[in-house]
Amino acid sequence: MGKFFSASPAGLSGGIALVRIITGVLLLYHGRECFNAEKMEMYTGWFSDRHYTQPALWAYTGKLAELLSGAGLVLGLFTRLAALGVIAAFTGIIFLLGDKGKIFEGDQHPFLFILLSLVFLFTGPGFPSFDSRIFKNKGNRN
Repeated sequence: MGKFFSASPAGLSGGIALVRIITGVLLLYHGRECFNAEKMEMYTGWFSDRHYTQPALWAYTGKLAELLSGAGLVLGLFTRLAALGVIAAFTGIIFLLGDKGKIFEGDQHPFLFILLSLVFLFTGPGFPSFDSRIFKNKGNRN
């Protein structure tokens, strides 16, 4: 019980991995919409309404970033690169499509994905992950 209330991390690497995998699954869920023509028409319309050139390219790029970054996070494969993909895509959602950065009024979900991705960018994937096997750096297994 003393460790529960201490300032020392408890199961840090495994906890990071669990949050990374869940975040990746959520991103895969949203990214799979790139295979739904009706949804993609709607997203393309959002870019068209804002007078972006090549709105379909913007819409598919964003959804593919979600899909590929989600897969990277689930697997712990190129985790920091996947985190950068999420940060880029969701920053675009907040500032290009959303309420222009009003994170307290309607863009909380994209902002939370950015915050989680910052955690993975700074801490790495945790263990287990493909990154730890490929790069032979198992990190801290608390």
